[in-house]
Amino acid sequence: MKKYKVNVNGTSYEIEIELMSETESSQAVAQAPKAAAPAGEGEKISAPMPGTILDVKVKVGDQVKKGQVLMILEAMKMENEIMAGADGVVTSVAVSKAASVQTGDMLCTIK
Repeated sequence: MKKYKVNVNGTSYEIEIELMSETESSQAVAQAPKAAAPAGEGEKISAPMPGTILDVKVKVGDQVKKGQVLMILEAMKMENEIMAGADGVVTSVAVSKAASVQTGDMLCTIK
């Protein structure tokens, strides 16, 4: 096990990393518990990085096309477009304008 210090947006975190063999890692994935179901049905759209939601361009019930901009995420002074990965209908929107999000936080779901 190795310890590292990581600085993210001016905040220092101490992390530990353990090297696993290929066999151990495949067993860990197979035994991982199922995540809780998202608030809405369908594909979960998650925050790719920590930041602030500048704009939410969709609402529940909206039809979206693959590549359509769902929201704008500001991270490291840059505006990042969060886009739909597939055609569908927005089944939930979990964030609002000015919300702070962390990597992996659910933004919305599309079915």
